[in-house]
Amino acid sequence: MLIKPANKSIKSLLSKVREIIKDNASATQEMLIRQLNPVIRGWAMYHRHIVAKAVFTSIDHHIWRLLWNWAMRRHPNKGARWVKDRYFPTDGSRQWNFATMSAARGKIFGLRLFSASTVAITRHIKIRASANPFDPEWHDYFARRRTSKRSAGLPGASPWC
Repeated sequence: MLIKPANKSIKSLLSKVREIIKDNASATQEMLIRQLNPVIRGWAMYHRHIVAKAVFTSIDHHIWRLLWNWAMRRHPNKGARWVKDRYFPTDGSRQWNFATMSAARGKIFGLRLFSASTVAITRHIKIRASANPFDPEWHDYFARRRTSKRSAGLPGASPWC
């Protein structure tokens, strides 16, 4: 059984992103990135435990399309190459980053749109059915489990899990 994000959840995210972009038609690129990043990051982190890599890629493409239309609408008299160079700079081997640029060096200044496809899929490891955290016999099992969660940097790695 493969669990994927619900279509309703995907549509909800995309409509929220669409609304943010529409409301910020005349805002700066930096303000738009600051509003979009928490929404995209939060949704992707919520869905990182299920089979969602293809969905993440699809969402990134839809968001890229919305941002491309936003950028082209802002500069109707400029060509596509100028718009690409202005709003989507290249950073090393990564191309088409929606990011702000430094005027001095021509490098990415600091704000970059969060990409959902960069979120690593982490599988949930079930607790054994017979394990009891109050039974001293299972103490080693829960100690190993806490250690592995801490090393992976997962949330819930407190000593109380």
